[in-house]
Amino acid sequence: MLFDLESYYLQPIKTRDAWALCDFIISNEDRLKRYFPKTLEQNLTPDLSKVFVEKKVKQFRLKEEFLFTLKEKSTQQLVGLIYIKEIDPIKKQGEFAYCIGYPFEDKGLASKSVKLLTEFAFKDLGLKTLQIIAHKTNLASVKVAENCGFIWKKTLKNEFTPSGELPLDMELYELYFENE
Repeated sequence: MLFDLESYYLQPIKTRDAWALCDFIISNEDRLKRYFPKTLEQNLTPDLSKVFVEKKVKQFRLKEEFLFTLKEKSTQQLVGLIYIKEIDPIKKQGEFAYCIGYPFEDKGLASKSVKLLTEFAFKDLGLKTLQIIAHKTNLASVKVAENCGFIWKKTLKNEFTPSGELPLDMELYELYFENE
């Protein structure tokens, strides 16, 4: 399964991505530590990344969570991660989370990725509601939600606690599957 994004592509995480993932995480540590602390701590060494990737490949196969890598076609460099997580098969609901590496920000890659994976989530996974949860100061993430047609629903009080910080209120955006 491969999703084409002109000079980039999305694909499910693979076991051979462990080393590249570790490199991506370490080189973007400052940007990941606040909103992706668990992903960060599980990928600080190549050995940790190998365990993390094996777990994510298994979760993908079991349809528990879907982690996609975003890579540049010409170099095969890992430039971002897009999750479809918090899958609730009863509610037919899932949540997007995404991060793009420093050199690749402001290219619309997260928005393009979320748009492609929204179609996958609705048509292939049978989800009916997709969510993005972002802090109001994370303007890039809010912009992705808005660019992809997600609608602000409410503020979630004390929803997320970054390492060493007080709990943060987060903004909930949702998008619903509409039969055509």
